[in-house]
Amino acid sequence: MISWRDGVVRAVRGSWAGAVELEVELDRPAGGLTAVRALAYTDVVGEPREGDRVTLTVSALVRGLGTGGYAMVVALPDRLPADPAPGPGHVVKARYTPLQPMVLGVDEQESPWHDRLRDADDVAGLAVVVADLHSALPAVLAGVRAGAERLGRPAPRVAYVMTDGGALPLAFSRSVATLREAGWLAATVTAGQAYGGDLEAVGVHTALLAARTVVEADVVVVTQGPGNLGTGTRWGFSGVAAGEVVNAAAVLGGRPVAALRVSEADPRERHRGVSHHSTTAYGRVALRPADVVVPDLGGAGWERVREQAAALCEPVGRHRLVEVPAHGLTEALAASPVRLSTMGRGLDEDPAAFIASAAAGVHAARLALEA
Repeated sequence: MISWRDGVVRAVRGSWAGAVELEVELDRPAGGLTAVRALAYTDVVGEPREGDRVTLTVSALVRGLGTGGYAMVVALPDRLPADPAPGPGHVVKARYTPLQPMVLGVDEQESPWHDRLRDADDVAGLAVVVADLHSALPAVLAGVRAGAERLGRPAPRVAYVMTDGGALPLAFSRSVATLREAGWLAATVTAGQAYGGDLEAVGVHTALLAARTVVEADVVVVTQGPGNLGTGTRWGFSGVAAGEVVNAAAVLGGRPVAALRVSEADPRERHRGVSHHSTTAYGRVALRPADVVVPDLGGAGWERVREQAAALCEPVGRHRLVEVPAHGLTEALAASPVRLSTMGRGLDEDPAAFIASAAAGVHAARLALEA
């Protein structure tokens, strides 16, 4: 069931690519709140202005769930956007929901890239960094740039593929908008039910092929959108799909690089060192070998990480253990144009989480630039 509210926009608090943040006064309280932060996707509902009436869904606020603290704008009932101009594209995303956008798929018949992708079947050794959480993305990119600097080379061209395990609209991610503006990302591709990227793909396979053949990326980073879902069970978490991405990258002739989910600060034992999410996704779901990257750092905590990673790798498991020198990674992470945060903790509170992801980026840069 959905909790609905009407309200009035009292202020426009800010905007980024595809999204506007609002302050909305509600017609009746939601979760004890009479005024809420609300998010509107402008390509779906139009551009809200101060004084507009808005219709919202507030289910997550009523239940106290972590959706970034937003109510979601469903419509501007007094000022609906005009019908879009006729154009190509018949791929429907967020299918059979009340707000299902129709987009031009990168490989569909009306696409200018259809002929290029029709028989595409190989990404030619493309370095594909796979991570569980969306929060790993800026850390991986910091590592890619640090890796290129170590080699004395310009930063490689990087594409981001967002899967549909978390948020479906790419516009929910303020981090991606900032990373694009900073030039850290060349392009974005949204796969499956996710939408809003520079290119739209039916699934991960098509997204990787488009990143290679259309974007001409040297490195691709694949994560779910913001909003990882977990149930505290072995298999019940959205990041399990990271193992499937490893399979897709390998089947297409890419070089999968597994970024480990690591923590020194998480109070839950199953997430200390290498999270059980990584050991399940890479150890049980991934059926093709990947490069599992561990920062070369001293201390008992990192030795534990290395041992846990080694259990996924030859001769015990199917993957390849890669150790990456970690010098300079903290400084590279601190230079990120977005504020690093994972599970509510920043770089100072849980540096291991970000250093592990950055190490995967360093290795990917080496694969791309030394190929």
